[in-house]
Amino acid sequence: MGTGDGREVLPETSTETYGADRKAFSGPLNKRGTRKSARFNIPDDVGSSSGSTRSRNNEDYVEITLDVGDDSVAVHSVKTAGGGDMEDPELTLLARGLEKRGSLGTSVVRNASSRIKQVSEELRKLTSFSRKPVGGRYDRTKSGAVPALQGLKFISKANSAAAWAALEKRFDELTKETNGLLPRASFGECIGMNKDSKEFAGELFDALSRRRNIQGDLINKGQLKEFWDQISDQSFDTRLQTFFDMVDKDADGRVSEEEVREIISLSASANKLSNIQKQADEYAALIMEELDPDNLGYIMIESLETLLLQAPAQSARGDSKALSMMLSTNLRNENYRNPLERGYDHMKYFIQDNWQRIWVLAVWIGICAGLFTYKYIQYKNRAAYDVMGACVSVAKGGAETLKFNMALILLPVCRNTITWLRNKTKLGVVVPFDDNLNFHKVIAFGITIGVGLHAISHLACDFPRLLAATEEEYEPMEQYFGEQPTSYWWFVKGVEGWTGITMVVLMAIAFTLATPWLRRGKLNLPKPLKKLTGFNAFWYTHHLFIIVYGMLIVHGIKLYLTKEWYKKTTWMYLAVPILLYACERLTRALRSSVKPVSILKVAVYPGNVLALHMSKPAGFKYKSGQYMFVNCKAVSPFEWHPFSITSAPGDDYLSVHIRTLGDWTRQLKTVFSQVCLPPANGKSGLLRADNQGDNLE
Repeated sequence: MGTGDGREVLPETSTETYGADRKAFSGPLNKRGTRKSARFNIPDDVGSSSGSTRSRNNEDYVEITLDVGDDSVAVHSVKTAGGGDMEDPELTLLARGLEKRGSLGTSVVRNASSRIKQVSEELRKLTSFSRKPVGGRYDRTKSGAVPALQGLKFISKANSAAAWAALEKRFDELTKETNGLLPRASFGECIGMNKDSKEFAGELFDALSRRRNIQGDLINKGQLKEFWDQISDQSFDTRLQTFFDMVDKDADGRVSEEEVREIISLSASANKLSNIQKQADEYAALIMEELDPDNLGYIMIESLETLLLQAPAQSARGDSKALSMMLSTNLRNENYRNPLERGYDHMKYFIQDNWQRIWVLAVWIGICAGLFTYKYIQYKNRAAYDVMGACVSVAKGGAETLKFNMALILLPVCRNTITWLRNKTKLGVVVPFDDNLNFHKVIAFGITIGVGLHAISHLACDFPRLLAATEEEYEPMEQYFGEQPTSYWWFVKGVEGWTGITMVVLMAIAFTLATPWLRRGKLNLPKPLKKLTGFNAFWYTHHLFIIVYGMLIVHGIKLYLTKEWYKKTTWMYLAVPILLYACERLTRALRSSVKPVSILKVAVYPGNVLALHMSKPAGFKYKSGQYMFVNCKAVSPFEWHPFSITSAPGDDYLSVHIRTLGDWTRQLKTVFSQVCLPPANGKSGLLRADNQGDNLE
C-alpha cells in the first residue's frame, strides 16, 4: 500500500474553433492589505497583442491569450509577462478548466467580457490557492489534509481497490438497454458502492461530470474510465480535488454553509458514521464560524484548503470524537473556549462513542458495591464485629464481590452463547458483545480487588485479633472456632487457610502470565525464563482455573462464621456459569470430532506466512470477514486459535493464512514445512504440499 506523490493532471477538453482570432491581454496582479486577492486590469487598447514584458510600479504582469471565434471564446494560455515563453502550468490548466462553449448568436464582445471576468475571478483565487512560494513546493503528502480526508472517507476503500475489468463487466450489464450509456442512477452500482451510498454516488457523479463539462445524466465507457482513473487514484492532490469538486457544486469557487453541511452528511452516511451525520449542522457551523468571520454566507475554496493543510494534532479515527477534536484544533483557538466548555465537549463525545460500555460498567460496579455494602452491614451487626472490628466486615464484603465476579468472568468467554445473543436477539443494540474479552479483563481486575480485601483483612487483621483477644472477648467466637487458637499456624493449616492461600498463588500465576508483555513475549528475558512465557504458558496456566474453582467451592463450604448450608452461597453463584461453560467446551469437542477436515494444500510464503487449504465440512456456512478457530493435535491437542478465513464463501474449500509470530504458530509452520516438497525447477520457489490428507481439527 503506497501513496502517490505525483501532481494531478486535470483532463483537457478538446474544443474546435473556426476562424478564431488570438488576442492577448496583460495586466498587474495587485495585492492589497493582508487579504490575498488580485485584480486583472484590462488595457484600453484591447485590439493589440502584447507579447513583451511590461512593468508598472514594479508590479508583476500576467498575459492571457484568448481564442475568439464566431460563437465562442476560449482561453488559450496564461503566463507571466516576464517569463518569456514559459507558461505557468497551474494557471494554464485551471484556466482551461473554465472553457465553456458560448451559445450561438452571442456577441464576441459579451463573450470576451464574460470570459475575462471569470479569468479575473480565477486569478484572484490563484494568488492564494495555486501559486506557491518560489522557495520550494509544499509537500502535500505530509500535510494535515491527509488524515482529514481519510477521516471523511469520501471514497470507499473497497471501490478504490476494485479492478477495472470487473467494473467494465458491470458497465456492459447495466447498459444493455441504454445503448452503451450509463445513467446517473446506476453509477454507484457500477463502481461497486452499496445501495446505502446511492445518494453519495450521485453527488460524486455530478462532481466528476462538472469537472469535465459533461452535460446530462448519461456517460459512455470512455468517460467512465476517466471517472474511475480519478476515483481510484490514491494520490493526495487527486483526492483533494475530488473533495473540492463535491463541495463546490456550482463551480463558482465559493462554498456555502449548506454545501459544507451536505458533503459532511453524505460522507458520514456513506461510511455509516451516524454520530457525525447527526451533527453535520454543528460541524458546518464551526467551519463557517472560523472561515467566514464577516458573515458573508460563503467561504472561498482556498480557505477550505488552508483548513485541511494545517498540521494534525493527532490521527483521525473516523468517529465523532476524533473529528470533533480535529475541527476544534483547526478551527478554534483554545483560548476562545473556557476549560468547562472544552471539558463538556470531551465528555459529551466520549459518552456518545462509549455509552454501551458505560452503562454495562455502571451496572457491574453498582452490583459489586451493593453486595459489598450488604455484607458489610450484615457483619457489622454480628458478635464477630466486637472482636475483629471492621476487618471482618471488609473481608466478608470482599468475599461477596469475589463470588459474584468468579461466576461472571466465565460468561464473556462462552463464545457460542455470545454469538447467539449478538445475532439472534436485540441485545446487541445495547450490549457491546464484541468487547467480551475486554470485559473479561475488567472482571479479573475486580477479582483482584476482592481477593485483596478478603485475604489481607483475614491474614493481617482478623486472625491476629483473635489470637490477642481475652477469654471474655473470645467467648462469642468459641462456637465458630472452638477453643481459642494459640498460634497463627492454626488458621493457615486448616482447610479454609490452605485452600485460600493456594487459590491466591494459582490466580497470581495465571494473571501474571496473561499480561500482554508476557503473553506476547515482548520482554527481553533470559532464555530459561523466556521459555516460561508466551501464548502456550498463558494458555496452560489459564486452565489452572479448574483447580481454583474446585478449591473455591470447598473454601466456601468450610466457612468459619457460617454453619447453615443455605447461607453458604458460593456454590449458588457458580452453578449456572460453570454448567454453561462446561456445555461450551463440550460443544467445541463434539464439533471437532464430528466435522473433522483434511488438509488439501500447504504453502509457505515469504515473510513467514503459512497458507493452509482445508476441506469444507458439509453444511458449513460463513460470511466474508469472519474467522474460525484452528486446532492442530500435532502441536497441541488442547489449544484453539482464531484466524481470519481467506477463502470466499462460495469456494469449495476453506483457507487461512497464518503468520508465524508466536510459539504455537512457529511450531505449526515447522510441522507443515516438514511435509512440504522442495520447489521444482522453474517454479516460484515456495514450499508446497498438495493433497496430503492429514487431519486438521
